Amino acid sequence: MVVSVAKETVYRPADTLPLYEAQDLTKGGDLAKIKLEDQLYTLRITRAGKLILTK
Repeated sequence: MVVSVAKETVYRPADTLPLYEAQDLTKGGDLAKIKLEDQLYTLRITRAGKLILTK
């Protein structure tokens, strides 16, 4: 017997997604910590204006 379970994926239009300013997350600096469950990540704004997210 083969059982196939498909996971439904819901796509939202881009204009309904939450929008956050990186400068607000870093409170005007260039680093912020972001927690997802028990994992901690670091968000960094580079001198070139790019974002880097690391564990």
